[in-house]
Amino acid sequence: MKPVAKVLGRWMGALWLPGCLVAAGCSKPQQEPPPPLPVAAPAPATPEPPAAPAAEAPPPAAEAPPPPAAEPSPPPAAEAPAPSGREWGTARQAVEHAAPASVTLRSVRTGRNEGFDRVVFEFDGPQVPGYRIEYVEKPVIKCGSGDPTELAGQGALQVSLTPAQAHEGGTVTVAERARRPALPSLLELKLTCDFEGEVVWVFGTPKASQPYRVLELREPTRLVVDVQH
Repeated sequence: MKPVAKVLGRWMGALWLPGCLVAAGCSKPQQEPPPPLPVAAPAPATPEPPAAPAAEAPPPAAEAPPPPAAEPSPPPAAEAPAPSGREWGTARQAVEHAAPASVTLRSVRTGRNEGFDRVVFEFDGPQVPGYRIEYVEKPVIKCGSGDPTELAGQGALQVSLTPAQAHEGGTVTVAERARRPALPSLLELKLTCDFEGEVVWVFGTPKASQPYRVLELREPTRLVVDVQH
């Protein structure tokens, strides 16, 4: 009987399962859906760093105050007139200089240079006397006596100095008053006057008229006459 009961039990179980499924609606209880997963809260947005404040423009540099107006410079001290006659020529030249008294001539020198010969008159004091330089007719006349004097060469370049003197206390300051330097443009030099504040020298030149120039120099005080070769 046990095998029959076991068979019946299997058969009944087999019938019960479909019948339960169809008639009784005995289906396997459905599992409830799992609860929804919690949604993670969105991470808070990382705050952006505050924008750096715009660099302020530097304050304008303080303008430098305008330089003080330069004080007017004092007028320059009176200067001696610029040397005249620097240009070469043959025309007469005359310059006046105010002098408190006669200027004493201390020496007369001659020398040869490249292209010209030079005569240097040196004086006492800070100022050369006035002068007049010109070619004159021959024969040359001595002042005071009015006598003519011989002079080598075709030309006679006369240099008159005033107020000036070539003596002091009855003694001459330039002992050699006639000389022959034997230079290309200066054949002879003669003192023709030393009287009443005037000193006159005459140069004998090879030609009747040769270009010359005049310079005034200082320390010591000198008057220079150059005659071209």
